[in-house]
Amino acid sequence: MEQFFATLGMSSETFGLVVIPLLIFFARILDVSINTVRIIFVMSGKKYISTILGFFESFIWLMAIGQIFKHVDNIYSYIAYPAGFACGIFVGMLIEEKIALGKVIIRIITAEDLTKVKEFLSHHNFRYSVVASKSEQGDENLLFAVLKRDHIPQMLNELKTHMPKAFYTIESVKRASEAGILNEKPSRRGLGGWLTSVKRR
Repeated sequence: MEQFFATLGMSSETFGLVVIPLLIFFARILDVSINTVRIIFVMSGKKYISTILGFFESFIWLMAIGQIFKHVDNIYSYIAYPAGFACGIFVGMLIEEKIALGKVIIRIITAEDLTKVKEFLSHHNFRYSVVASKSEQGDENLLFAVLKRDHIPQMLNELKTHMPKAFYTIESVKRASEAGILNEKPSRRGLGGWLTSVKRR
């Protein structure tokens, strides 16, 4: 690589101080971004794509770390490595927001009226279940639904508009049936029995 840049008239000092740190910086951005996307595919249960991405992620990382060991006396390489890692996290999060793959499970606990939220879920053909519950504050409702990740901003906007005091949790789902109900075996704690007792709309 150094010989190639030398043919372009670049001195070895410039190559070591500028080109190598930049290559390490962008390599780290690329491999950390790939790692973020790979995790999304792993959570979605896509084994083959995750495996291919893992190969390229490791290959790029080895190239970057190899350049550091090859130019161990270059202080700028040690700065470029963590800087690229940090930027890679940021870029990876941006990619995750854009692709929004997979499904999530949302649980909403509130004593407020759920009509608007149920209308939103019905409009987008998302199955949901509502069960009556009790807390130290009295009677409440628990809404359980599985929806696509790219609908999270709209869902949160609905909650902010119509139920600002509602308590909710959002978790990634590895696999869900097309009907929108989780396709999992019942746990020892009787989760399957609880789900069966939930009234479905």
